[in-house]
Amino acid sequence: MRLTFLGKGGSGDRDCPTLYATDQDSFLVQGWQTDQAGTIEIPHLLPGFADPDTFIGATMTDTGRGTFRLSGRPVTDDETLGRLTLAVDETAIEVPKLERTFYGAASPRTRH
Repeated sequence: MRLTFLGKGGSGDRDCPTLYATDQDSFLVQGWQTDQAGTIEIPHLLPGFADPDTFIGATMTDTGRGTFRLSGRPVTDDETLGRLTLAVDETAIEVPKLERTFYGAASPRTRH
């Protein structure tokens, strides 16, 4: 899997939570491990690094602590994991990359 770095943030430790685009129309999301396999926690700022006109195609649940929890396919292949700098409490998942589509009409401009 080819990875393209998009952004990181959330801790000062190593590569911390990170978002990558893959060559498989998906995102690889590196985040903090949770007690559920395939579920990670990421800072609110991380989805903002998604490619223009795309979004992370996974349900994100707000924890109330400035983070989201999301689930995806656990990344287990050694080649991909070997390219990541994971802190002891981190893991990575793959989630769909979906295109953002605008539905509706532009609002009329009003003059004051």
